[in-house]
Amino acid sequence: MKFIKWLLALVVTLILLVTVYLTVFFDPNDFKPEIVDAVKKQTGRELVITDDLSWTFFPVIGINLGGVSLSNPEGFTPKAMLEVNKAVAEVALMPLFSQQIEIAELSLDGATINLVTRKNGTSSFDGLSGDNSKKAATPAAETSSNAKLNDINIGGISITNTQINMIDEAKKQTQVFTLKSFTLGEFALEQFAPIAFEFSATMPDMTVSSEGKGELKLSRDFTQLVVNGLKIDTVVEGESIPNKKLETSISLATQIALDKQQLSVDIAQLTAASITAAGKVGVNYATKIPQINADFQLGDIDLDTLLPKTETAAATEQAPAASTPAVEPDLSALKQLDVKLKLTVKSIKVANLSTQNWLMDVGIKNGVLDLTKLNADLYQGKLLVSAQVDARQAVASYQFDKKVTGVQIRPLLKDAADVDLLAGTANFDVKGKGKSLIPEQLKKNLLANGHFDINDGALYGVNIPQMIRSAQAKLKGDLSPETKEERKTDFSSLTGSFSLDNGVATNPDLAMSSPLLRLAGKGTANLLTEALDYRLTTSLVNSLKGQGGSDKDALAGIDIPLAITGTFQKPEYALDTKALLNNQLKEETDKAKEKLKDSLLKKLGGF
Repeated sequence: MKFIKWLLALVVTLILLVTVYLTVFFDPNDFKPEIVDAVKKQTGRELVITDDLSWTFFPVIGINLGGVSLSNPEGFTPKAMLEVNKAVAEVALMPLFSQQIEIAELSLDGATINLVTRKNGTSSFDGLSGDNSKKAATPAAETSSNAKLNDINIGGISITNTQINMIDEAKKQTQVFTLKSFTLGEFALEQFAPIAFEFSATMPDMTVSSEGKGELKLSRDFTQLVVNGLKIDTVVEGESIPNKKLETSISLATQIALDKQQLSVDIAQLTAASITAAGKVGVNYATKIPQINADFQLGDIDLDTLLPKTETAAATEQAPAASTPAVEPDLSALKQLDVKLKLTVKSIKVANLSTQNWLMDVGIKNGVLDLTKLNADLYQGKLLVSAQVDARQAVASYQFDKKVTGVQIRPLLKDAADVDLLAGTANFDVKGKGKSLIPEQLKKNLLANGHFDINDGALYGVNIPQMIRSAQAKLKGDLSPETKEERKTDFSSLTGSFSLDNGVATNPDLAMSSPLLRLAGKGTANLLTEALDYRLTTSLVNSLKGQGGSDKDALAGIDIPLAITGTFQKPEYALDTKALLNNQLKEETDKAKEKLKDSLLKKLGGF
């Protein structure tokens, strides 16, 4: 036992002697010239250490340095790539012999990094990597893989006043990222330690400020990292930001399985402007393409409060068209995604259009975006959509299937397009496919077929019975002014099918039924020019008395043609007088033929 005590005393004495020698007789500043020359030889950069180096060896191994700068390549502005005001690192010595790390202090203050990209493409990083960097990294990695630590204790980590300046001389832009502070409190394995940060960024089109705090814990076997109670508040300001300012707040907890390379995030609350949300995100980053699964629940979303004002849109429309031809959007990033997203939204309002109870399932894999389900309540009806975008080729292709059932069409059209044209309970279905996502090409290349029916409705802007009475009066020679009546035509059903090809929608079989008349129609609507070319044929099947007519109408059974022209925004309705006269002439001709036939039969004795 005495031998062991003497041996320990001898070891401690040797350590003390070495420490005294290194601190008294050994000056680290003597190595400054060698360090500067080594950096110059390896990188061609100038390393400057203005403050004296100081270090300790017992009971902690520590170094304290300041006034350090590393130059940018010659001719760059600013001249310094890296500047450090003060850096301190202290590690307890004795625990290292037991494979334990006790860090008394790690601190960095006043670091400035200037990253410059010049007009010719050269940057601050040029020349920093040496030829031997790869070779040197290999044995280091092998050594670290064999090392095992029994414990880690950190007194605290502090990073303050750190700034990164990203300077692009070609664009004449400077982006400034500032880490005002980052702190990690007393840390030990299997124990939660407090963390906090304060960050800001200044970019050409916006500024960002963010601060957060929470706590983290690392398992003793280094396989589990847990972050709890992390709350981050962020403010983004700029001309391109909705309402020029956006405030967000998020509270979350995170678990990272370092051995399985899996991450899970539980978002307790997320707010952005007036939008609230909660959800979960899971990431498996052990695969070549990380697998992401997300499930979010959102509250009410009013996009109209976030979108630019209508005056801005009007000004944009009046601006001359750009001479640069439109190009296909680059969707190649979809090939690097493996995502499954489930989303529920309480309500969405956009362009004054209101919807409720959204349920959406989306997947992205191998360059294909697949919307397997989108359900929503829409003006007392239901919206059902499925769609797919295939971005595996340079020009993306797409297909979709959309159904609308039981929707009140009049309030929908009023809210969506400020059009008071049609009322009733609408059912609508359409399937389509096409190529290209350039707006004009999208209209031209879209191939679609669909069907619609509207029940118990009315056409607004046209009073067909009144127009028929007017036609009747003109045929009798009555040219007196028309009486003013509500421009509305009631109907019991309105049905039809349509196809879309080369930007033109064609409807060959419009049919409308009402107690007073029957209406058939066909024509086209050009999506590129918004021009309408439509012809309606109306037939009386009953008296017009119910809508202001007499008990018996002379035009009962006669086809009355109507024409619809103009544009989507300003449709024009008119009586097709030429067709009407042709119909009347045909009818009179048929009557004359029948009369002649009867006369001939009588003369021939009934044969």
